Amino acid sequence: MSDALELLRHAPCGYRDGSTPAAEPTALAALALLGANRFGDAQPHLQWLSAHQAHDGCVPPLGDLNQPGWPTPLAIVAFAAANHDNATATVNFDTEAAKRYLLSISGKTLEPSPQYGHNGQLVGWPWVDGTHSWQEPTATAVLALKSIGLWDHPRTREGVRLLIDRLLVTGGCNYGNTVVLGQKLRPHVEPTGIALVAIAGEKSDDPRVDRSVQYLLGALNNETTPISLSYGLLGLAAHDHFPDQASNWLEAAFRHVKYKQPSPLDVALLVLAAQGSECPLITLTKSPSVAAVT
Repeated sequence: MSDALELLRHAPCGYRDGSTPAAEPTALAALALLGANRFGDAQPHLQWLSAHQAHDGCVPPLGDLNQPGWPTPLAIVAFAAANHDNATATVNFDTEAAKRYLLSISGKTLEPSPQYGHNGQLVGWPWVDGTHSWQEPTATAVLALKSIGLWDHPRTREGVRLLIDRLLVTGGCNYGNTVVLGQKLRPHVEPTGIALVAIAGEKSDDPRVDRSVQYLLGALNNETTPISLSYGLLGLAAHDHFPDQASNWLEAAFRHVKYKQPSPLDVALLVLAAQGSECPLITLTKSPSVAAVT
């Protein structure tokens, strides 16, 4: 997908081509370029992320904000990839401050109740400080901690337990709850894929993990939207699955994105998904035989 890589050379990235620079697409573009061994092209993205890191270590969504800090984990993974691939990385990023910030954030707990169907006492990460833990920010935080070697950190372990707890009985996951007002929720591809990347390599015998893999294998097709397709394929690749049709789906999705107003976020994720199990999100974070999840 060389054309896709060319679209990512323009840094920093917004959510749409030419829009306000944002941390999420910029960090993912850096990761996609680093995964393709385009270290020089990743440098401007890394420089922007470093320049917009706040004094407390947080990397906010946009350059003119100082909170919330939910993109911080993606920046941590991007710099972990840069430092892993090139010992002479030229961009200064305070990973230690970013780690301290990430560990200082925790979701509010909830008293046990059948109304929301999950263990509200497990502590993960919220989208916004002072609110309940959600699936996606917890998954990216777990990935960040793993990328800097903290597989066994208590927060990483509890984050993994939370992600598995939020899986639906039939496989897959929603965005945070499993039940709302007595109604069992349906799985969605994007959060399921992110969760599976974050728990890859974990020693868990919970049947919902394999059911989630099977859910993605059945859910993905040539009509899946680019972001969901990308995260779904990454989730499968992290668990050693990659459908035979995946390359065709990715090429079709890229053509669709390219001939619309290009979205750097879509393009970066498609490139990462095309890298499969060699994607930095997987190679840096897949758990190396840690203790069984309980």
